[in-house]
Amino acid sequence: MHGLLNLEIRYEQDIVLARQRARQIAQLLGFEAQDQTRIATAVSEIARNAFQYAQGGRVEFSVETAESVPYLLMTVCDRGPGIPHLAQVLSGQYTSSTGLGLGLVGARQLMDRFEVESTPSGTEVKIAKNLPLLAPSLTPPQLSAIADRLIQRSPQSPFQEIQQQNQELLQALDALRRREEQLSQLNQELEDTNRGVVALYAELDEKADSLRRANELKTRFLSNMSHEFRTPLNSILSLSRLLLDRLDGDLNAEQEKQVVFIRKAAEGLSELVNDLLDLAKVEAGKLVLRPSPFEIGDLFATLRGMLRPLLAHNTSINLIFEEPQDFPQLYTDEGKVAQILRNFISNALKYTEQGEVRIWATACQGDRIMLSVADTGIGISPTDRERIFEDFVQIESHLQKRVKGTGLGLPLSQKLAELLGGTVSVASTVGVGSTFSVTLPRIAPGAEQTPQSLGVWQLEADKYPVLIIEDHPDTLFAYEKCLEQSIYQPIAAQTLSCARDVLAHLRPVAIILDILLEGQSSWAFLSELKEHPATQDIPILVITVVNNERLAIARGADGFLIKPIDRLLLLNQLNRLVKQHPHQNLLVIDDDPAARYLLKQYLSAISFNPLEAEDGIQGIQLAQTEQPRAIILDLVLPDVSGIEVFHQLKSNPVTSHIPIIINTSQPQAAENHPVLLQAAVAILSKAEPSTQEAIAKLYQALLKAGLSWESGGTSHG
Repeated sequence: MHGLLNLEIRYEQDIVLARQRARQIAQLLGFEAQDQTRIATAVSEIARNAFQYAQGGRVEFSVETAESVPYLLMTVCDRGPGIPHLAQVLSGQYTSSTGLGLGLVGARQLMDRFEVESTPSGTEVKIAKNLPLLAPSLTPPQLSAIADRLIQRSPQSPFQEIQQQNQELLQALDALRRREEQLSQLNQELEDTNRGVVALYAELDEKADSLRRANELKTRFLSNMSHEFRTPLNSILSLSRLLLDRLDGDLNAEQEKQVVFIRKAAEGLSELVNDLLDLAKVEAGKLVLRPSPFEIGDLFATLRGMLRPLLAHNTSINLIFEEPQDFPQLYTDEGKVAQILRNFISNALKYTEQGEVRIWATACQGDRIMLSVADTGIGISPTDRERIFEDFVQIESHLQKRVKGTGLGLPLSQKLAELLGGTVSVASTVGVGSTFSVTLPRIAPGAEQTPQSLGVWQLEADKYPVLIIEDHPDTLFAYEKCLEQSIYQPIAAQTLSCARDVLAHLRPVAIILDILLEGQSSWAFLSELKEHPATQDIPILVITVVNNERLAIARGADGFLIKPIDRLLLLNQLNRLVKQHPHQNLLVIDDDPAARYLLKQYLSAISFNPLEAEDGIQGIQLAQTEQPRAIILDLVLPDVSGIEVFHQLKSNPVTSHIPIIINTSQPQAAENHPVLLQAAVAILSKAEPSTQEAIAKLYQALLKAGLSWESGGTSHG
């Protein structure tokens, strides 16, 4: 520590002297003008406190060079009564009419270091400012020279000090003005830049919106076209099966070859349509996860039985499934996991000429599992490993002419894995083979590992549950659309194990069963249902692409339909099988005799007994006493409104189960009532352009209401 100067504070002018000396010392030590002012101001404020509250004190100026960052130290001490409430003063929470503490707080803000120690016998304040970084190193002789210069240099008069302070204030104000001008200019530049950014964002949003609309149009097109293609493809596949099964007569060798070509072409196109539809659903965010518990061993067994027929033409390849040992149960979408592995295995079999295709499962950290498919095939070059996950990309090879594909299997597998919360990886060596792996969480994202229960299905009180056993999501979607707004609630099961779980918790009014479930024996399950006392009375409607009605009826099926599904035929079959009510009474509530007459004419071709009510009160009474199969209600009635009649019928436990069809001359006004839209079976218009259209819509509404009739009884369905 090198002392520079000591000053006694006895009189008020000594405060000015301390300020002058502080500025001189700061100047000699190389501080900039602003720091000189800060140092002088801090010293004068502390010296003023010592004079005002202790009637005097001492100021010591020294330089500390021993530390890594040298600094100018100023110590102000007095022998006064000390500073009461020092902690509150330093925190800025203490206020006083004398201004107590303002000097301390202000000095601390101006300095780099600040220490204060106050007792009833006196106060010592140490303030310090780090020496400028660019200032030359100060040696003891140099500091001694500075001290000598301070003794020789006489201080200015108080008047000169005031002038100096005024000049400093004016300079500070001028600097502040320049900074305000710079800030204003900067704000203008920022505002201009902000306008440009806003315009850019608007342009980007517009382009993003255009891209989104284009993507939605593409997805909608793919989805719609895929659904449109399915119907003729199902017909081609079904008819080709009929021909190959010789149900309508024998085929010669040439005819059989032609039918086989047709069938293979339809199967290839069907595979493309399925992949396109799945891709469109994934991109549109409409592919729904249906998690269920299952074992890896059961999944491997299903895939083994499904894919072994692909090896019939090539006995030089071994398909090996390593049996998982003590592997945890999975709770995710079994169908989508199977689809990913099926794509991996199909590709491996296509591009492997000899050797083996091996499938195994590995438990990973973080409650994740990895499913791998390794082959001894032709391999993939490093430059092609990313391309194989692009849509429609197929790698050129000498096997390309022999194997066919859509180029969508791997991209779809990658998207399905991401949907399940996982990733796909590949390792390959040209001429040695490839290993495709998918890493998935054991429990699907957002799914709880609990078996399905009545709460999960959220059964609707006014609808009848129908169990639909179907493994294709798009077909399940078609069933849901067919039963939409009908008296039936579809309960989907994509596997037989899931179907058994549903039947353990509820009794559906009917079961729709697909025979061609992948890797599962639906025929045996059909017999099982009809032999078990708990399920033998449930009507079973078999719907499949194979026209084998005689076998289905022989196994116990109560009805049979061929895909693709016809909505009206499906509803009629369900209504006939369920047989909820033995009578065919139909109540018409309408005050217009002409409207009632027209409805009776429309219904004359089918076996219904129409009951008539001329007003709402009579209609409510007839509904309670006659319990009709359905009610056709007009909204404009002479005594009470049709809306009120609707509410009374639905709120009364005796009539709440009766489906209601709205028949009005103002269907748009009826559709503005949310209750009607949700609870009414259908809203019909009395102003249909043709009789045929009116009859067709009426029959559709009756089917949705649960009524049935012989299929040959009318041509309007």
